[in-house]
Amino acid sequence: MKKRKSSCNIKEFNKICKDIKEIRIQGATNVARYALKAYYHCPGKSMKKKLLRLRPTEPMLSHVLELAEVIDKKQIIDHFSSSQDRINQLVFKLIKNNSVIFTHCHSTNVVKALIYCKKKGKKFEVYNTETRPLYQGRKTSRELKKAGIKVTQFVDSAAAIALKKVQGTKKASMVLLGADAILKDKVINKVGSGMISQLAKDYKISLYIVADSWKYASKSVKIEERHFKEVWGTKKVHIRNPAFESIPAKQIKGIVSELGILSYKNFIKKVKKR
Repeated sequence: MKKRKSSCNIKEFNKICKDIKEIRIQGATNVARYALKAYYHCPGKSMKKKLLRLRPTEPMLSHVLELAEVIDKKQIIDHFSSSQDRINQLVFKLIKNNSVIFTHCHSTNVVKALIYCKKKGKKFEVYNTETRPLYQGRKTSRELKKAGIKVTQFVDSAAAIALKKVQGTKKASMVLLGADAILKDKVINKVGSGMISQLAKDYKISLYIVADSWKYASKSVKIEERHFKEVWGTKKVHIRNPAFESIPAKQIKGIVSELGILSYKNFIKKVKKR
């Protein structure tokens, strides 16, 4: 096991924790990256527990903190880069020219792959949702637009309009979603993903999960529910604010990870062997 410095930069540690909790740092990969950074500022069991409590629906976070105890930091960071590179190449093969890609919320794996495809000359446009209540889809729109990708953003409740050819829209060629957790029979992703997966099934549109295999969890994960004030700051109406929901494995065409473009069954089989 690698020896660590006994000093602790608690100020920087607490800042990262606050940014993760308040979704200023978002996306499973980014959360894991910054949690790792915080851990190296203040290593130790108590600090690890504090980091794990920040986002309970993020097995990648747990996985990275476990690895931090036994392998070098550079090996973990190198995995993030090499995994994304492989995902980029696979998404490039998956997308056909003049496609309409539908996505939801903000996924670092998805966004980086789409930007890579654009740079490599692939022609496509993106439909995405704003993703209330924190509007994480706007981050996706800004990043894609900056990369020169044509993007149209819809309110969440217009997902059906964005997926099928109606009211001036084009039918989506495929759905690309990220993942916060990949379990043996379902994927956990941002709330709204379950509705989108059902619509994709109804409209016969292929749905792919684009994610690092480190998001796999062998056990069930807690579904995070966030504070009602993110939705509406009133106590006169009972408000639920679930952050995530599940996508059944049977509604997923394939998982695009550094392990390849695999069926759900084959992905689980391969990740378990590894």
